[in-house]
Amino acid sequence: MNRNIRILIFCLFGMLAIGSAYFSLGLKFNFEFEQFFPQGDPDLDFFKEFIADFEADDNFMLVAVERSEGVFDSSFLANFHDLTISSKGLPHITESQSLTKISYPIRTPFGLTSIPAIHLDEPARYDSDKEKIMGDERFLYNLIAPDTTAMVLYLKTIGNIKLDEADELMNSLDSLVQQYPFEAYHFLGRPYFQKELVDMQKREITVSAGIAGLLVTLIMFFIFRRPAGIAIAMSSVGLGMLLFMGFLGATGRELNAMAALYPVLMIIVGTSDVIHIMSKYIDELRKGLSRKEAVSTTIREIGLATLLTSITTAVGFATLMTSRVYPIRDFGINAAAGVIIAYLTVIFFTTAALSMFDVSQLVRKGKGQAMWEKYLARLFRFTKNNGRSIAIGGLTVLLLSFWGISRITTNYSIINNLPTGKKITEDFRYFEEKFTGFRPMDLAVFAQGDYLATDFEVVQAIDTVEQFLHTFPGIRAINSISSMYKSVNQLYNGNRASAYRLPDDRETFDRYKRTAEGFPQLSANVLLSHDGKKARITSRVLDIGADSIKQQGIDIDNWITANVDPNVATFRRTGTGLLIDKNAEYVRSSLLYGLALALVIISILMVLLFRDWRMLIVSLVPNVFPLVLAGAMLGFLGIELEAGVAIVFAVAFGIAVDDTIHFLSKVKLVRNRGKSLEESLRITTMETGKAIVLTSVILFFGFLVMLFSIHPPSVTVGLLISMTLFSALLSDLLFIPPLMRWLMPEKKGRMDIPEKKPAVTVED
Repeated sequence: MNRNIRILIFCLFGMLAIGSAYFSLGLKFNFEFEQFFPQGDPDLDFFKEFIADFEADDNFMLVAVERSEGVFDSSFLANFHDLTISSKGLPHITESQSLTKISYPIRTPFGLTSIPAIHLDEPARYDSDKEKIMGDERFLYNLIAPDTTAMVLYLKTIGNIKLDEADELMNSLDSLVQQYPFEAYHFLGRPYFQKELVDMQKREITVSAGIAGLLVTLIMFFIFRRPAGIAIAMSSVGLGMLLFMGFLGATGRELNAMAALYPVLMIIVGTSDVIHIMSKYIDELRKGLSRKEAVSTTIREIGLATLLTSITTAVGFATLMTSRVYPIRDFGINAAAGVIIAYLTVIFFTTAALSMFDVSQLVRKGKGQAMWEKYLARLFRFTKNNGRSIAIGGLTVLLLSFWGISRITTNYSIINNLPTGKKITEDFRYFEEKFTGFRPMDLAVFAQGDYLATDFEVVQAIDTVEQFLHTFPGIRAINSISSMYKSVNQLYNGNRASAYRLPDDRETFDRYKRTAEGFPQLSANVLLSHDGKKARITSRVLDIGADSIKQQGIDIDNWITANVDPNVATFRRTGTGLLIDKNAEYVRSSLLYGLALALVIISILMVLLFRDWRMLIVSLVPNVFPLVLAGAMLGFLGIELEAGVAIVFAVAFGIAVDDTIHFLSKVKLVRNRGKSLEESLRITTMETGKAIVLTSVILFFGFLVMLFSIHPPSVTVGLLISMTLFSALLSDLLFIPPLMRWLMPEKKGRMDIPEKKPAVTVED
């Protein structure tokens, strides 16, 4: 390479590196539940209209405070009440509520008054207070645990709270709670999720980048064993990573829930490109070519193959753009851009750096060369002599895989997506066991005809549905406008617990109506719309799994259809939980659509490259096979197919096809020199086989780095991709030669392996 061109390239990449470092500092993290809503779904459109009439269903923070001997203790209750009052002043909090603030309305000869649910200053009345509270469905599981060892402080937050606001709130709340001598406390709510999951993302990116970088450095050392070779390889990979992060910062891209995959992805994709380029360059130098000629040949031959592999990998990621889930779609766009950035870095910067060194400066001849030649020769002979056995074995594995695929479930749970060993996961589990859980589920109520939502017939229908919801043990914290009318009925009947029900007739209901309409809940636009035509039943559902909740919802819909007069009121399920759970449905459809699209695009590329339909079959079979195996692993290991796990297939297909292209491109190059098919397969196995094995090993261990993650889906993704890429390596080396012999038989007959063995690409 011309010295002036080399200097120009170094100067250009130097400026890009400086600019990328600057823009990388401006990268921002983001985590919002709305990101996981399926865009374009009619339920999402309905939900947006619904919360415009009412308010969001996740604008809350819950604080559970424990006392193992029971919460009915004067000292504990005094501290808890003080916390309730003080928390009202926290940033971004609009309301605070707990049992220590709640009062029961009562009638007296002088009018309505109230008595506290808990007489804080009268410990002698605690037993009677406790008995009354524990018999009230409004409080049990909602504000107090059934075993009375914990109470909940309910905090209402501003709507659609942002990350910086969530940080401010959680820091203030944590500081406030720690001022009190409580045994233990637990948080649950949107601000808590936002803060903790973004902190997890930052940790994941740092740890995965560090471990992957260390791993690749060790691998490069064992491959090259020369400072110059190691330095060029690592600087190329590191520069590609920096340019990618700079690209994200410069284009205003935010790092979301999938961001932890970026460092591993860029490191291993960049490493794969570097090894193929350096391998070819060293091989050409060994043939006696000058450095300039070696660079030219490398760019001409391997540069084209690497370009094709980069395009196919980018296509694999780009298929994720078909997803309706924003973080997955965004990951697909960013990852595709990252692959191209890695390729451009290697094809320009790496080749420019290589042109400054001879082979002895880049790699040290080791004792592993003979070993590579020995085992690759055995592999070639095995595929030549055992084609039928390979086919039978492949079909057997394929049949078993289809059985495994039939066992795939989408019944994922939120708990399985929370960081391992962290307080947020412990807190989530605590609320699931003691209280109401997190998943909101609302039923929108529409009064029909001339009815208003506050009319007797409509309220009766609401109460009927509400009572049915109580039959599901996983649905708790149920509330609606019917509770107001039941409270008034209780008020006018001596506050007996048995009187907490709707009046039996319209006349009594209408008589109590004016009193009920004075309740603050009705004027807060939470349970009743301003026009009085729409109402809301709120609840929270335990984390029993997306598919289980879906079936539960179907049962609710069917029961309502059979038992509620549609001329009086209609009901429709909605809420944050419903929308997030719908991801499972779209994950499956978008996954199949995206993979089909990738297959079509890559098939077109293969046809254009090889101009032979038989090569299309040869290229696709060994790459579809690993995907089937990945699906089987999901089924056999009982891993739920959810949004994060779904990217495994696009990532694996996009990367796995790289080795196939390198193998087939080498076969084509050798055949163009006049060699027979058998000789071309032998040479390709001996020369390209080693580079493929090395890059696959790096990819395998690179993704296994994710086993160090505290994010369970990331661990699953790392394991599945690693195993899929390993199976892709075996598929390429075992299936391609027999397929080519079957589809393109030699007329001259069988050829033996010559005694003389060619030099391999890189020494170990």
